[in-house]
Amino acid sequence: MKVLFLDTVHPVLSERLSAAGMACVDGTTASPLESIRNHPDAAGIVLRSRIRVDADLLDRLPALRFICRSGAGLENIDIASARFRDIRVYNSPEGNRDAVGEHALGMLLSLMNQLREADRSMRSGQWDREGHRGMELSGRTVGILGYGNMGSAFAGKLTGIGCRILACDPHRKGFDGDHGGAVKAVDLATLQRESDVLSLHCNLTPETKGMVDRTFLGAFSKPIILINTARGAILRSTDLLDALQTGHVMAAGLDVFERETSSFESVANEGDPVWMRLMAHPRIQVSPHVAGWTEESYVKLSSVLADKVLADFG
Repeated sequence: MKVLFLDTVHPVLSERLSAAGMACVDGTTASPLESIRNHPDAAGIVLRSRIRVDADLLDRLPALRFICRSGAGLENIDIASARFRDIRVYNSPEGNRDAVGEHALGMLLSLMNQLREADRSMRSGQWDREGHRGMELSGRTVGILGYGNMGSAFAGKLTGIGCRILACDPHRKGFDGDHGGAVKAVDLATLQRESDVLSLHCNLTPETKGMVDRTFLGAFSKPIILINTARGAILRSTDLLDALQTGHVMAAGLDVFERETSSFESVANEGDPVWMRLMAHPRIQVSPHVAGWTEESYVKLSSVLADKVLADFG
């Protein structure tokens, strides 16, 4: 079986597939379409987020039996077309869920304790203790929207802190009492009524695109701290800025953005006024889509894919 690597991933994947007798081909030195033209007999392809796998691309690979997506999201793959052709689609959210959970918790604690502001203040020669008085997470209610691998991992990082954990996911069941009873499954209305913190862990789908808007944020009973390590398009940036102005949102930690390119390597139109307001806002903390981007997750993402492929084709 020939496996065509269209994106760079940790070499443990090619090493393990090669050890199982598969022929792993580096297709990253040419464009994806050129590599596919050169290897139409590929039984498997490996990619990340930048390449769109649609019906046209699948038609160019008549021998294709599986697709490996290094990472969690599958919005760049036409799942229906793959299933119609009996092509298996593997992703690896198990590989970076701990990284995402830790990053979300780190952002939350940094916002609550004003760590970024305190650091800047100290470096400018100030010693302002009262101005940087923090808030404790213990005793507060954290709402998790989306309870898959990422949401569950974040919940696990919260256990032991002493906060109350609510989770809402209309597409999943059986997680009430997860993590030793720490997690309570609730509906959206309860999440909005009782949460002090909202952390987004939803997949990007037509249902969730733009879901967190002015109406959604306005339905919370208390001012919240918002964390988004999921997908930028779930949250409407202008509505977040308005919610910060009105007090519905106290602060936000954003690792993902509406204006990201499909590769997650940059943002489009950085001169846009909304983007400039996001970057300048004193109560928004940002990072460049790196929540799942750790030394450890780089290895684990490929290891998980190897496990899944070899379980079916090894």
